[in-house]
Amino acid sequence: MTGGAAAGPSGFLAVDSGGSGVRAVVGVPGRGPLAERRSTEPVRTGERGIDPGHLMAQLVPMARALTAEAGVGRLASAVVGAAGFATLGDALRAELPGALARELGVREVALAADAVTAYAGALGSRPGAVIAAGTGLIALGTDLARWRRADGWGHLLGDCGGGAWIGRAGLEAALRAHDGRDGGSAALLARAEEAFGPMRELPGRLYPRPDRAAVLASFAPQVAACAADDPVAAGVLRAAARHMAESAAAVCPPGGEPLVALTGGLFKMGDPLLLPLERELTLRLPHARRVAAEGDPLHGSARIAAELAEGALALPGDEKMLYVPPARRD
Repeated sequence: MTGGAAAGPSGFLAVDSGGSGVRAVVGVPGRGPLAERRSTEPVRTGERGIDPGHLMAQLVPMARALTAEAGVGRLASAVVGAAGFATLGDALRAELPGALARELGVREVALAADAVTAYAGALGSRPGAVIAAGTGLIALGTDLARWRRADGWGHLLGDCGGGAWIGRAGLEAALRAHDGRDGGSAALLARAEEAFGPMRELPGRLYPRPDRAAVLASFAPQVAACAADDPVAAGVLRAAARHMAESAAAVCPPGGEPLVALTGGLFKMGDPLLLPLERELTLRLPHARRVAAEGDPLHGSARIAAELAEGALALPGDEKMLYVPPARRD
């Protein structure tokens, strides 16, 4: 693909790199994504942060196969959205634009935090705020002049209202019931013992695990399942909703009629979480308009890639959030 360009339209490459692997699409501006592939191997991180070599080793064969499948002649632009980019993206910023040019002939590149691609997928290039919630939680907002973020600090320091936060609060209520302390929930205790075994053994099983955030988050659906009949579980979800709305209010543009959308797997828990969240958002952001998310982070990467190819990128640039180096002409 670095030799002469094959017949066919110029296209874009859009990538979503996260904890469950790498997804990529190739498409054409005005026609959208035409072909998609994925791997289930997450990109490694090391002393230099996210490993650009490991990402390229997965991405190059996927991109070449997708380009052929989509009937695209050459890749004019590429957008890579990556989990951890804001804090672990130095090596990607330094090496990925050159690597994409050498291996795939790409001349215009944008590198983005996964929160940015989640925002673009949900709202496109419109002012507003997005709450992205899964195991963790982050809120991102923009007035199209700059980005504002709230939370996303990990399960030890923040991610308040996210899946790990809800699961931990539910397990605390289970342990309170086990001990006979106030604030306990017999219903959550029963579900916790069913999921994890005897409560006295839970700390020894949980604390050494490197994936403890995901283990905590695995209990969040049990909290939602108890909420209709258990006031303690319902209180956990009301508190989670308050935290989410606080983060959204911190980043949402204060003027106009900004949009607010929700994205991420945590919201599949449905009404036990969504109903208190709607109440909190109405209270804290009366000037904003709630809309359904239009797409996921890969859809957001594709939107950014198409705008980049057309010279119409409206989302604000930021080295840590949405990095757009000068287009290569060599």
